[in-house]
Amino acid sequence: MSLVYEGYERQYCELSANLSRKCNSAAVLPDGEKKKQEVSGIQAGLDDADVLIRKMDLEARSLQPSVKATLLAKLREYKSDLNKLKREVKKLTMPNSNQPAHEDLESGMAGAHEANANQRDRLTMSTERLNQSSDRIRESRRAALETEELGVSILEDLQQQRETLLHSNKKLYDVDSAIDRSKKVLTSMSRRISRNKWIVGAIIAALILAIIVVMYFKFFH
Repeated sequence: MSLVYEGYERQYCELSANLSRKCNSAAVLPDGEKKKQEVSGIQAGLDDADVLIRKMDLEARSLQPSVKATLLAKLREYKSDLNKLKREVKKLTMPNSNQPAHEDLESGMAGAHEANANQRDRLTMSTERLNQSSDRIRESRRAALETEELGVSILEDLQQQRETLLHSNKKLYDVDSAIDRSKKVLTSMSRRISRNKWIVGAIIAALILAIIVVMYFKFFH
């Protein structure tokens, strides 16, 4: 699920729960300036809730179809709850909304109890959704931390491999230098051997020539 969507959802659930509490408090206030102020604050909160609903709708429609269908279904529930809350607030704006006539006292009290029960149910549902959103955010954060730790581990492995390659490259350079030196030494030795061969050959030739000369003078003189 999108982290952006979860952030909007968390804000909406918190706002919805807060508006439900304010609506319950305003329902028992007598008609007057204080009640008008409370209702005005609730209506401003409803506008903010509408903005969050639109943001969630846009974000949900930008996701993959499999995820989008689930989120849009949840959004329909949020919109239904918000419409119920708007109707409750609209009742608060009516004169004597919390002061039923004496002849309708029993039905008014029953309606008030039912409204309070609905608001409690809505508040409970909002709290549960808020908890679910918190759990999803914690799970997303945990997954992000695990991904970050994995990334750090991979980077450390890559760094170690880089150092190993650099060390191996240095060893190869040293071996190459040693081979070059060995080649130079072998070339020098080969030249010396060739030179020594010529010297030995010259000495042998001189000895043979000397022997021939000695034998010539010995037999012919």
